[in-house]
Amino acid sequence: MDGSHANAAAPAAGGGEGTQRTLNPYVTGNSVIAMKYKDGVIMACDTGASYGSTLRYKSVERIKAVGKHSLIGASGEFSDFQEILRYLDELTLSDHMWDDGNSLGPKEIHAYLTRVMYNRRNKFDPLWNSLVLGGVKKGPKGDEKYLGMVNMIGTHFEENHIATGFGNHMAVPILRGEWREDLTFEEAVKLIEKCLLVLLYRDRSSINKFQIAKITTEGSTIYPPYALKTNWGFAAFENPSQGAVGTW
Repeated sequence: MDGSHANAAAPAAGGGEGTQRTLNPYVTGNSVIAMKYKDGVIMACDTGASYGSTLRYKSVERIKAVGKHSLIGASGEFSDFQEILRYLDELTLSDHMWDDGNSLGPKEIHAYLTRVMYNRRNKFDPLWNSLVLGGVKKGPKGDEKYLGMVNMIGTHFEENHIATGFGNHMAVPILRGEWREDLTFEEAVKLIEKCLLVLLYRDRSSINKFQIAKITTEGSTIYPPYALKTNWGFAAFENPSQGAVGTW
C-alpha cells in the first residue's frame, strides 16, 4: 500500500469518513530531564515547540502539576499531551470526590499512564509522547520519592534520573557519572543546567529558554522560564570542518 492510501481513512458504511488516526506528530516538544535529589524530585525542559522542523512556538510549558504529590513532563506531540492532561484532570477530580482522606500518589498516576499509553498503542492510535512522572508522598517508610517514565507504546520503568528525546543520548551519560542521592537542590539545579546546556549546543530543536520545577512533601513549584549563559567561541563551533576528511 503506498503512502497516499495509508494516509486516507476508509469510508464508513454511511458514506462519511472513517476513523482518523494520528500518523505523524505535528507540533512537538523535545527533551525532558528529571532526577531525584535529597528532598524530592526536580524536572526541567525548554519551552520550545517545533512545527515540523520549524521552531514555531517559544513559550510552551511542558511541565505540569498533577494532584498534590506529582509532576508530569512531556516530550512529543503537544496536542496529545493536552489530551493526557484532560485524562489526568478527570482522574484527580474523581479521586477528590471520594473525599476519603487519601489521594493518588506518583506511583499510582504512573501506573495509570502506562495503561493509557499501552491501551492507545493497541488501538493503533497512540499518543505520541514520552512522559516523565515524578513525585513525593508519605508512605510507611517515610517520604517516598518516585520517578518513572512511559513512552508512546507503553514501555515504562522507574529510575533515579531520566531523560527523554535527544537527552536520552546526551544527558543520561552525564547523569550516570555525576548524580548522587544526597544532592541538595542547588547542586541538582547545577547538574540539570549542565545537561540542558549540552542539549542546547547539540540539539537543533532546543532553545535557550528553560523551565525548572521541583516537588517535595511541601508541594510542587514550577519556576518561571529563564536563559542560560552560553559560549559559542569553541574552535569546533567556529570551524566544524577543520580536520574532517572529505568535507568542503
